[in-house]
Amino acid sequence: MRKYLYGTLLILLTACQQVKVPESFKQSNQLPAIYPKYTEVTVPINIAPLSFELQQPTTATQMVARYSFGSDEIVCGGDDLKACPDVDAWHQLARKASGKAISVEVYSQQQDGQWTRFKPFNIYVSPDSIDPYISYRLISPSYVTYEELTINQRNIENYDESVIYDNMLCGDEVNGQCINCHNYQQQNPGRFQFHARQKHGGTFIAYDGEVKKVNMKNDSILSAGVYPSWHPWLKLIAYSTNKTMQSFHTRDINKIEVLDSESDLIVYDVDRDEVMNIENDPHEFEVFPFWSPDGRWLYYCSAHFVYSADTVNTAETIGRGMEIKYSIYRKAFNPDTREFGPRQMVLDAAGVSKSATLPRISPDGRWLMVALGNWGCFHIWHRDADLWMLDLQAFDQLVGVSKDNTTQTLSPTFDQLQQTAILRPLSEINSDNVESYHSWSHSGRWVIFSSRRTDGVYTRPFIAHFDSNGRGTKPFELPCADPDYHRQFMKSYNIPEFMLGPVTTTPQQIADVLKNDDIPPVKYVQKLSK
Repeated sequence: MRKYLYGTLLILLTACQQVKVPESFKQSNQLPAIYPKYTEVTVPINIAPLSFELQQPTTATQMVARYSFGSDEIVCGGDDLKACPDVDAWHQLARKASGKAISVEVYSQQQDGQWTRFKPFNIYVSPDSIDPYISYRLISPSYVTYEELTINQRNIENYDESVIYDNMLCGDEVNGQCINCHNYQQQNPGRFQFHARQKHGGTFIAYDGEVKKVNMKNDSILSAGVYPSWHPWLKLIAYSTNKTMQSFHTRDINKIEVLDSESDLIVYDVDRDEVMNIENDPHEFEVFPFWSPDGRWLYYCSAHFVYSADTVNTAETIGRGMEIKYSIYRKAFNPDTREFGPRQMVLDAAGVSKSATLPRISPDGRWLMVALGNWGCFHIWHRDADLWMLDLQAFDQLVGVSKDNTTQTLSPTFDQLQQTAILRPLSEINSDNVESYHSWSHSGRWVIFSSRRTDGVYTRPFIAHFDSNGRGTKPFELPCADPDYHRQFMKSYNIPEFMLGPVTTTPQQIADVLKNDDIPPVKYVQKLSK
């Protein structure tokens, strides 16, 4: 790649070809068909360059793209029909366009040499920066295999990606390992955990340089902890414990279903290696705990389900799976006494024959975002799943929360919350396919979520900006150095989480900890110690 100075920025010459804006062209009133669809999106000032590929016309032989703000511009393109701005030049242009927009012009040349200039579009540059790193699990579709899994981290200010942990380090030809549910305390990469199952199974926890493996198997709880949530400052992690199964569909467009036949909530004390049940009603399936940013509430999902013979029967769970509908609850928590209050209804989704999962609260405590589908809790497989938002400040005023976090009135119905605009679908970011796992940035101005809007098969990370009124902008797909990368990549991004920096513990260091199977089980207690 050669670079030429142009004013204060660089003109890029890609694919070893010199490119320049054509002087003669015909004007089209149509926007260019590009992938990813970066037209009229809002991006953070520190995001990696938004490279894209021209899709139409298919007979095009050359493409030139000009990104400009005022007199500053980046010009790139070539016969591969891809626009790939230089990282440094892009950041310089984005800084100048902060609070305004980068204008993008796309030109295509046909075989007869005629150029066409498409209708320009904008990329709006928000001065709100975004957390510089994300992490995610890369996984093939579950109906293929999960033999090979990695938890990766990506610097989203550029395109650098590295492996946090690879399950093949602990597996062999006969015995494999599954890994899931990475999670951080306040986006701190030095305080993280994930769970390994099967060979060398256990929970890996890192906290400010100290690492350990936890054996969370105990006769008093259903299973080891999954779906974690760190308390904002205490060394406590809330988990659900689950008896999980998969069922595979031969005709349904949703190819697979993941169901729980039992599930409870627990909390684990990292220092004392103690665990206690929070909720373990046999007729309730509790899952997906999440602490409020002030550390005084634990939100979670729960579905009421009673077996016909009052005995756990996995075949009955599968047969009646579409009856399992989750609502959002919360329990008050006193950080001083470490005691939980009774459960309170927040969002009665089951009351309108819907199922709400994955409660995630913005860092300022104002907004509760959930995934809403028709049934079940694993909405990553449900094409009807969308993201919804509830105004917690307005909700608390409506129910009358007292100083001890008790409520004065019963929770309003789902319909009442909609009618009062306390609850609404996020139509500005939803698509006609799956929207599911979502995570707030440290500032609360950005949300990353999983979507299958591109091809209906693989989840890709999408990012959207949210203002102080809880209004989002058109989402944009995670930028890649090669804009065609995601369409060639046959793995899903699972559980995208923001991080304030990279995890520095190496994959081999993590594997060495997990290989130690001589770990005593956690101690079960009725009440957490102060």
